[in-house]
Amino acid sequence: MTHDQLDKLRILLPHWIEHSHSHQAEFDKWQDVCKDQGAGEAAEQIDKALKAMKEADHALGHALELLGGAKEGHHHHHHH
Repeated sequence: MTHDQLDKLRILLPHWIEHSHSHQAEFDKWQDVCKDQGAGEAAEQIDKALKAMKEADHALGHALELLGGAKEGHHHHHHH
């Protein structure tokens, strides 16, 4: 892996984590829809996916730390 590639990864990782967070919010919303519609088992599966995504975020965040944190000069604004 070249230095340029590492720099690119340090830009991509925060971006992926941010996207993951917006997907989680979406999952959360649909989990409630499933529950309301009596699709409890589907809701449980979405919950499993949510937990897995949170673990993935944690791993991505750790990878980012190991690479020296987010690359300066590329600030992504978080919309919560």
